[in-house]
Amino acid sequence: MRILKKSLRGDEGEISLVPESIDDLWHLKHLIRPGNLVFALTHRKVTGATDKLRPEKLERRPVRLGVRVEAVEFHIYSNWLRVHGVIVSGPDVGSYHTINLEAGSNLSIVKYHWRPSELMRIKEAVAESRRPKVVIALIEEGEATIGVLRQFGVVTASEIRMGSGKGMDGKGGNRRSEFLEECASELDRVAGSEAQVLLAGPGFTKEDLKKRIDSLYPELGKRIVLYDASSIGMPGFQEVLRRGAVEKVLEDSRLAQEASLIEALFREIATDGKAAYGSKEVRMAVDYGSVETLMISDKLVRRSDMDDLMRDVTNSRGRVVIFSSEFEPGNRLESLGGVAALLRFKMIH
Repeated sequence: MRILKKSLRGDEGEISLVPESIDDLWHLKHLIRPGNLVFALTHRKVTGATDKLRPEKLERRPVRLGVRVEAVEFHIYSNWLRVHGVIVSGPDVGSYHTINLEAGSNLSIVKYHWRPSELMRIKEAVAESRRPKVVIALIEEGEATIGVLRQFGVVTASEIRMGSGKGMDGKGGNRRSEFLEECASELDRVAGSEAQVLLAGPGFTKEDLKKRIDSLYPELGKRIVLYDASSIGMPGFQEVLRRGAVEKVLEDSRLAQEASLIEALFREIATDGKAAYGSKEVRMAVDYGSVETLMISDKLVRRSDMDDLMRDVTNSRGRVVIFSSEFEPGNRLESLGGVAALLRFKMIH
């Protein structure tokens, strides 16, 4: 995400920015709230002024509109973020309109109150956009799954299945060899020229694929790290994240950080150690200045009491991490009430 302009007086004002990826659109989903003003270039039907014979004819033209937001829609597998509301600036003031935002769109968001969590989210999005992409490839005999690590989770980019028999097929080719070559080709396509790749799975198939990649795509081979995993598919992605494998590829990956923190939290809870969870218990820990890392679900950050909580933690030199509710670490945090903390010292109840 790129920030074009930030014009704030206190916590009120306008921020103009450009989303550069589907990740940034996901961030905007959580930044744009009902009641905010959003200004962006959109298309709207207007009367064709040059059509004298048919003055009633309407055509779609690009116009810059400002809408007061009533609803925001986003789907992970969509390239659009839809902002629906009443026009307050531009043609047809008072009418309803939906602005479709995509990567590369130029927009401005005006709020009467920018929350600390929202400004933090923008800062994280800008930092995250400068980091290299991570691809996770999971393979076993005859089956492979390739996923792209996004800020909201892992999105499956490709699935490959083929019989793993080592005999000759009717065309005289080795089916296992064909399978490995197809996996190598698809991984090269998904990873492109810059992504770091984590290649994992049970058994030795991943080593065989790595050798094939080194032979066919040597530049890609230099960006691959091998790792063991007991399964493939989504369970395999979660296992790789949970065990910290992504940190070997990208140490400060947001999602890897969430997976590592939630594991540390549950270890402390299991041993009745330095942890607190639930609004009441965490609030008490914050009041005692005990919170080292506050973990909060993105579903809760919009609540005013959570704003106060996050501000108090940062004022006491603690760290705040906002978890995505769309992936496993965030789901585990939700099971604890959506807010938890790792502590500097154990609380005595």
